[in-house]
Amino acid sequence: MPPAGTTVTSDSQADSNESTGTAYTAPDQQTVARLSAEILDLLLPHRRASDPDAEAVPDDFPLQLEQLADFITAGDQILFTLPGFPCKSPNLAKVLSHLPDEGERLSLTFLNRLAEEIGKIYEPGAKILICSDGHIFGDLIHVPDDHIDQYSDELSALIEREGLTNLDTFDLRAVLGDLPFDEKRARVHAQYAPTKEELREQVLTDEETAKLYRGITRFLTEDTFGWTGTKSALQKDCRQRAYGVIQRSRAWGDLIAEQHPRSFRLSIHPQKVGVLKFGIRLLEHTDMWMTPWHSSVLHRPDGEWELIRSAEAAKVGRLVERNGRPSHYETS
Repeated sequence: MPPAGTTVTSDSQADSNESTGTAYTAPDQQTVARLSAEILDLLLPHRRASDPDAEAVPDDFPLQLEQLADFITAGDQILFTLPGFPCKSPNLAKVLSHLPDEGERLSLTFLNRLAEEIGKIYEPGAKILICSDGHIFGDLIHVPDDHIDQYSDELSALIEREGLTNLDTFDLRAVLGDLPFDEKRARVHAQYAPTKEELREQVLTDEETAKLYRGITRFLTEDTFGWTGTKSALQKDCRQRAYGVIQRSRAWGDLIAEQHPRSFRLSIHPQKVGVLKFGIRLLEHTDMWMTPWHSSVLHRPDGEWELIRSAEAAKVGRLVERNGRPSHYETS
């Protein structure tokens, strides 16, 4: 497993025919369409939807079917890109530490298993590239870059330890050389981010953008500690920072698309049917915005795993350690 910051390009995508020296015969259009739909059928049960009541079927996702068909026609390994896994929340009432724990382990194991399932019906298989976005907005969420580095490095080490061979990692360290992170953030923002005026207009006119803006504002409010001003001043500060987080996230998405133009884009945010990004749930939970990096994990007696705030889990469970570090809570 390459270290965090390693890129995966189309040149490195697996093509079983190259190793055997045989010429690849593209499947007929009917077979391509069938395989594309079967792969989407594997993804749909795990879809993170902003329209959860909609009955989604593969034909509702023509953009994704087209992307899958392109890989299958060429006989190439399917590359999924997933922005996320940025860093742990700085609010220790929500998380156990600033390092990955059982929530990340379970989520990465799920993603690797999903790629394995794809490989059972499509031999070249799939690779999921985890595009850690912590550095791109670390200054806005008040998480130091060294904590983000430690989180990303441990994420790669976890992937290696668990033998999750269908996963790779990519982060801001992979681009713009050895420039300081502040300079990298500024350059990526200047080149790719929408203006704040454009974003404000979208918040006013597009409900999906408005939901995202409200969700990020809530997280920033929860994750701010040591605030000495008024509650209204905190809300104003978090609303301004939320615009910046969305700008940087959009910029990061465009940079990923430039670095990996031939990929199937996954998202940890809820998405509507038919849009370019396909929302994916990492673990089951009732809050559609909950992620492993904003929570801890509670292991229940029935074997189920639940994402929950650390302070709440501590009231009902006992702390479990892995490799000498806090991992999750367990109820007996």
